[in-house]
Amino acid sequence: MRIDPVAKLRHLLQVLAFCLAIATIQYAFLPERSYGVLLVYSLCIGLITWACIDFPRHLLPSAAETGWPRGLEGVVLMGVGIAIGYFVGTALGDTLCRTLGLHGGPRPDPVAQARQSVLITALAGIAGSYYFLSAARRSHLERKMNEAQRHADEARLKLLETQLEPHMLFNTLANLHALIALDPPRAQQMLDHMIAYLRATLDASRTTTHSLQTEFDRLRDYLALMAIRMGPRLAYELDMPPELAKQAVPPLLLQPIVENSIRHGLEPQVQGGRIEVQARRDGTRLVLEVRDSGVGQAVAESGGADRGLGGFGLAQVRQRLATLYGDAASYQFESAPGAGARTCITLPLSA
Repeated sequence: MRIDPVAKLRHLLQVLAFCLAIATIQYAFLPERSYGVLLVYSLCIGLITWACIDFPRHLLPSAAETGWPRGLEGVVLMGVGIAIGYFVGTALGDTLCRTLGLHGGPRPDPVAQARQSVLITALAGIAGSYYFLSAARRSHLERKMNEAQRHADEARLKLLETQLEPHMLFNTLANLHALIALDPPRAQQMLDHMIAYLRATLDASRTTTHSLQTEFDRLRDYLALMAIRMGPRLAYELDMPPELAKQAVPPLLLQPIVENSIRHGLEPQVQGGRIEVQARRDGTRLVLEVRDSGVGQAVAESGGADRGLGGFGLAQVRQRLATLYGDAASYQFESAPGAGARTCITLPLSA
């Protein structure tokens, strides 16, 4: 038997509010009765009834979706709890009222008072039990819905990652194919780098997130591959503060952005260009920025590719950010003709 103390405290506060409401309603219909007396009886009967139902239910076989006993056992538990709450609560209320000197004025007819008390206790006990049962069922359904949504998000994320991995592999193989005919020794060197890079990348992409250090390591491997093919036309710089090394990020987050910068920004220029990748902290946010000195948006569009809004890899990046973080993450692209491009991703910092 496992009892959640936070849930019990929440139930206790709800019962206190319920008892206060019942005493107030009674006083509205019976203004000749002392509000203090009504409140004492309401609290005594209500709290004892709740304690006799909400705690013993954990000793009985309960429904998984509600935590409450099923069928006849649940009905008997509620009936016994209400009966005990009425008799014990009434006796305790009598004692407290006499001790506190709350009884005053003409005493109401005991038979009528007992009839009213029994009816109010029964109705309040049934209503209270139904409320807690319904709340437990609603909470169970919400947990199931959240669990189903989480599984759906995880499946969708895995699908996006399995689509992105072959995309990256095919692009790298295409670069290798072009280099084999032009420079076989460099092609061999590139092949060695690619084997090591793909082994590490595919291992890392089997998880939903990995460390920012791992992401920068894979990005450094990828840029080393591209530097073999482009030679002095490609210069790059990676800047990651050591304190951010363990921050969790989605695998293959930056590589499609860098690939996009090389393909549509630097390669169209005869002289190539420079790529800078920076990670920094901004309050409670992790900011990842990729800048290039390429041709900019206008020339890229003339080549048939929208660097900021299109492209398979970038579409996957945006979808994965939406799946993992929702509105907590943002993706921003800026570019100017002849002035390169800037991509900025912001994520919440992990604990």
